[in-house]
Amino acid sequence: MNAMSYPTDTEADLDFGTAMKGVTPLTHDRHTEPQTLKSKLRRPRDRATDYRRQAATQEIEQVIDGLSSEAREILGSNDELLFAAPGVQLRMLKRLRQGHVPWEAGLDLHGFSVEQARDELSSFIRDAGRQQMRAVLVVHGKAFTQPGQPALLKSCVNDWLRQLNSVLAFCSAQPKDGGTGAVYVLLKRDNR
Repeated sequence: MNAMSYPTDTEADLDFGTAMKGVTPLTHDRHTEPQTLKSKLRRPRDRATDYRRQAATQEIEQVIDGLSSEAREILGSNDELLFAAPGVQLRMLKRLRQGHVPWEAGLDLHGFSVEQARDELSSFIRDAGRQQMRAVLVVHGKAFTQPGQPALLKSCVNDWLRQLNSVLAFCSAQPKDGGTGAVYVLLKRDNR
């Protein structure tokens, strides 16, 4: 075996000096100081950082709602919807079904994709709750525009409303408000 020989420090310095002969150092007009922890903490935020933080917050909000884009049970176009959380009085549910609980705002989901409808519905219910609304109307349609297709949006709305904490009850609307293509939604009141 041959023994490897390593250059001495002076030989390495000479080789580097020879290699760098004729090279001029770069000059620039900015002086950079090493960042200390204090300077990192006081750095002003730019718009891009603010936008990313806001988008991350919105994404977390969507995940918290936990609404899937797949329906558990596919419903027919003319199937009636009815749901009541534990504790909802039968008398209140009857009044809701008969259209005797006036709705204060409405959301029409016609033309939305399943993902868009999910986001719109979640946001709408959250906003209605913040505004202390008692009842709202959600129009999901009956899927008549696509013959032979299941009422996918109706099925998803049925699942989503059951998962939202602020929903006490919902049922298919009266014919004047959309019939089986819409639902009345009864919301919890915030006791502030």
